[in-house]
Amino acid sequence: MIFGRSERGKPPVEPVTLKILVAGGFGVGKTTLVGAVSEIRPLRTEELLTEAGRPVDDTSGVEGKHTTTVAMDFGRITLREDLVLYLFGTPGQERFWFMWDELSEGALGAVVLADTRRLEDCFAAVDYFERRSIPFLVGVNCFEGAARYPAEDIRQALDLDDGVPLLLCDARDRESVKEILIGVVQHAMAYQADHRQTVTT
Repeated sequence: MIFGRSERGKPPVEPVTLKILVAGGFGVGKTTLVGAVSEIRPLRTEELLTEAGRPVDDTSGVEGKHTTTVAMDFGRITLREDLVLYLFGTPGQERFWFMWDELSEGALGAVVLADTRRLEDCFAAVDYFERRSIPFLVGVNCFEGAARYPAEDIRQALDLDDGVPLLLCDARDRESVKEILIGVVQHAMAYQADHRQTVTT
């Protein structure tokens, strides 16, 4: 670039930056999702699980997990030249839920990551975003060895409104995660447009 202009002589594009939350239960793959898609080295606040936390940290179903997010995960991805997403992974354990209010400030929307082996663990996140009218999408993380269920069955089990998108994904796969993020941006934009129309009529 020369004198602030691109090589083609066009002024540089100032990207729109959007904040997306990644929420869900303990061990559902939030840190993995952020790391799979972030174009920068993700900021992580993970600590080792300890014996002191054993009474409150339910590791059933995720016995191989040895760390937990205690504040947030942070990553960034450029979807287009003019669109950048900042990703904030929320802590999944109940004792850290007090941080959700601060993390959700200014968020366009959220991804609620779900694991069909512990589906009840994402109920709190679904309820949180519903009560605060924050548009969200449910991404079902398809773990190896986990039973596969029709999307409609999962939707009914979570008691989701018809307007809430539900997609299957692999939190380890960059392209799969990008589809989830594109989906939540599209849903949030449509949600905001519908809300503005409702307010003005």
